[in-house]
Amino acid sequence: MQASQLARLVEVMDRLRSPGGCPWDAEQTHESLLKYLLEESYEFVDAVHSGNRADMREELGDVLLQVYFHARIAQEDVDDPFTIEDVAQSIADKLIRRHPHVFAGVEVSGSAEVIQNWEEIKKVEKGRTSALDGVAMAQPALPLIEKLLYRAAKYGIDVVFPEAVDLDGAGDESAVGQALLTVIAWAHANGIDAESALRKEAMRLGQQIVATESR
Repeated sequence: MQASQLARLVEVMDRLRSPGGCPWDAEQTHESLLKYLLEESYEFVDAVHSGNRADMREELGDVLLQVYFHARIAQEDVDDPFTIEDVAQSIADKLIRRHPHVFAGVEVSGSAEVIQNWEEIKKVEKGRTSALDGVAMAQPALPLIEKLLYRAAKYGIDVVFPEAVDLDGAGDESAVGQALLTVIAWAHANGIDAESALRKEAMRLGQQIVATESR
């Protein structure tokens, strides 16, 4: 029987990382690889938007490589090692716990209740007491604001937004920030993914620039 390609990838990473393997791979750390994890994730996003299936497969492989690479580095930790098998077990166990409507006979009325149950289970698991617990504050500002708005709503926290901003007036950092916050909150209130909406406009802008250059 043919060996699993995932198991083969473990063997490849082990060969690259071990003595006699690749000097560059052997030098890498969790910290040094972070930029590649972000780059590969964005390249996969581009592939999805382009609809190119070959690119999607390749870029998703690059993202998978980062997971295996980090797990291989973690395996070498003296104090708290873990392997790709530990990573896989952890996420499989989490999916089972977070989907009681699939694995534990809990009935739900739809996806909205699924999300609500997920958040409640996560809150208990993590022992969270604040709406900010577990929010990645280092993420880009736009998705960060969307996440904060989502958490505020989930925790029943009323957020005060800036009053309407005069776009004809003088602009400074504070005024621009408040204007952007207001627009993102407006999108969130209407169920619109502000990141997706802005990205589509960026694509249109890029097409406009290319069209202008070709004249």
